[in-house]
Order: sequence, then structure tokens, then C-alpha cells
Amino acid sequence: MSNNLHPKNKHKPGYDLENLCEVYPELEQFVFVNKYESKTIDFFNPKAVKALNTALLFKYYEVKFWEFPDDNLCPPIPGRVDYIHHLSDLLKTSNLTENISILDIGTGASCIYPILGYAEYGWRFTGTDIDKTSLKYAQEIVNKNNLNNYISLRHQKDSKNILKSVLSNEDTFSVSMCNPPFYKSEQEAVEATTRKLKGLNKDNKMVRNFAGTHNELWYKGGEKAFLHNYLYESSLFKEQCHWFSSLVSKKELVRGMKVSLKKLNVKSVKVINMGQGNKQSRIIAWSFID
Repeated sequence: MSNNLHPKNKHKPGYDLENLCEVYPELEQFVFVNKYESKTIDFFNPKAVKALNTALLFKYYEVKFWEFPDDNLCPPIPGRVDYIHHLSDLLKTSNLTENISILDIGTGASCIYPILGYAEYGWRFTGTDIDKTSLKYAQEIVNKNNLNNYISLRHQKDSKNILKSVLSNEDTFSVSMCNPPFYKSEQEAVEATTRKLKGLNKDNKMVRNFAGTHNELWYKGGEKAFLHNYLYESSLFKEQCHWFSSLVSKKELVRGMKVSLKKLNVKSVKVINMGQGNKQSRIIAWSFID
């Protein structure tokens, strides 16, 4: 596990697979001893990864139920909870420490950010998604973990919009968060996965095993188009959310975002670097409020 994880991240020391198998016995079938004589799982097996992340939620976050279709993205818990911890630090810089309300854009079938944010900080969440089926599974997770007083879900009816059509004039949030789609099309997503597997000497047949529906993985114009649409729409709700934020996978997009945000007259922009294993990611946050 990467030492670049947030200091508060419970998963910095790595995984205790024996312990995790005790709380979630279904994980045991995927555990094996590698050539270094360490217990591990095959991180290219989606079912193994899903079992591991379910075990982490059961052990560390008091989650009792976390089920959704294998077609949907299975989020890695250490990276997702890192975003939560960095947002907590961001909110403290604005003296926002009580009655925190979070807008989670594209909450997905796993409902991952709301359940983690509630478990770690007791935050309240409003999750939005354009996929009614994903929202159905997310609602079941909310119901079975008795979180209806803390997590509410909304359907975004217009796929062209991000904040418009789903927020009202009465809504106020401490911060918004988002993990945007990376790719411009299904073809680009498959090609990127094929290149990754080839570089790791993995079988290309595994491409189909990588979970993720089209709403989760691609958006017309890709990550750049999504983010710039999000930036513009945030200016329409500038007083209703103290901070807006998003993960940004491509470092080269940050510069253009800063230019756009300057044109939108934001008061503050922050780029928070995150490191998870060999992958570098970052959060960009902006505010129209002094």
C-alpha cells in the first residue's frame, strides 16, 4: 500500500487478509500466496477486487450490506476514502467543521462516497446520478445500512447537465465532489484497457472483465468536456456551495481548468495531489465565496 495515502487513511499499512477473511469469508477463495511468500489476491480479477473492497467496508466502516451488479464500477476503498479525508482538510481551511452537507455528483450503484463520508465524519450527503438502475441499487445500500437520515439520492434527468436540472434554489452544500468519466467513448475505454493489459502481459480477453457502465466510464468529449461543463455550471450556483471539487486524472487538464476558473471569477482555487500506488491523481477545488 502506498505511503502517499492521507495520514488518516486506515489502509496505509496495507491489507491484513487473514483478518479481512474473518469478517467476510467470501474473500478467502481469492487469496493465494505469491512468489514472495506473501498472501495476496489477483487485482485483475474483478470478483476478487469486489470481495476485498466489501471486506474493507465490513471491517472498517460498519457497513453491513454492499451489493450491486458486476457490470458497475467497483471502487477501490483506499483511494475513495482518501478523497474524503482531503475534503475534510479543505473544509477546515474555511472553518467548516459542523453540519457538513456534501453533494456527490455521479454517486453510482456503489454509493461509495456517501457511505464512507458518513462512516468517517458523520457527513450528510445528496447523491445524484443519471442512471435510474444505479440509483435503485444505491438506495438499497442506503436502506439496508439504515442511512436514510444521512443520505438522499436524486435522479438527474438530463444527461447534458451536471448541476442544472437536479439542484434547486434552496439547496446549499459545504462542498461538491465528483469522479468524472475518463473516456470519450466505449472504444477509447476498451483501447486504453487493452494497452494497459498488454503492458502488464495480461490476456486481452480480460478487457471485458473490467467493470464499468457507459455512464461511469465515458462522456461525449471525455474528461475535459465533462470538467469544463461542470466548471461553467458551478458558476450558476456559486452561492449555494462553499467549495466545488472534482478528481482530475489527467494532469495536463489542470492548467486549462485554472484559466477557465479565472474567467469565471472564482475567489480561490486549490490543487491537492494524491498518490495511490503507482497512480497519481489530484483533486481540484474552487470557490466563489471569500
